[in-house]
Amino acid sequence: MGKIYAESITNEAINQLSIGAFPGEIVVVDTPEAAEAACEYLSRFPLIGFDTETRPSFTKGHFNKVALLQLSADDKAFLFRLNLIGLPESVQRVLSSDRIAKVGVAVYEDVRMLRSWHRFPPKKFVELQNIAPRYGITDKSLRKLAAITLNIRISKAQRLSNWEAQQLTPAQQLYAATDAWVGREIFKKLSQSEPEKPEEPVSEKG
Repeated sequence: MGKIYAESITNEAINQLSIGAFPGEIVVVDTPEAAEAACEYLSRFPLIGFDTETRPSFTKGHFNKVALLQLSADDKAFLFRLNLIGLPESVQRVLSSDRIAKVGVAVYEDVRMLRSWHRFPPKKFVELQNIAPRYGITDKSLRKLAAITLNIRISKAQRLSNWEAQQLTPAQQLYAATDAWVGREIFKKLSQSEPEKPEEPVSEKG
């Protein structure tokens, strides 16, 4: 069987690709009641995209708490403003559910930081950086994985913006939704083909 995916891709090659962005509805969640409704919707899906955003700190040794949690289904992406509502029990239930796979990049670091809000037991998180090498892909970043597997370029322009702002701009919302959605799309695309290497047993992380 021939190689399906490139091993790696250059930034120059990525810049030649068409921009990709979340095509569905973006819902900003800033009340516990809205979080409950969002989680009820997300619980219908066996697979959701997962990411977080944190306001950058430019002071050595100072780290901010996670400001935004993004969870994406295929048609809706929910942006939970944790700096306003904390980590509601409804969200903790999704993050602790073994019926809902949460897929993304660097998920265990995100989980570690989320647990500074509340020490929920994380279950069924899927790390794309562990899966991609089975398909012969050595690049690890979300941007490069999206380029290799989906042939799209995702913008990183908003990464260092203020995620604790009173209102998130439309550009911030689209960036955040896209990062969660694209992880789900990468996983779905990889799952359509046979891996080049067998799966290695991994220990439960949380």
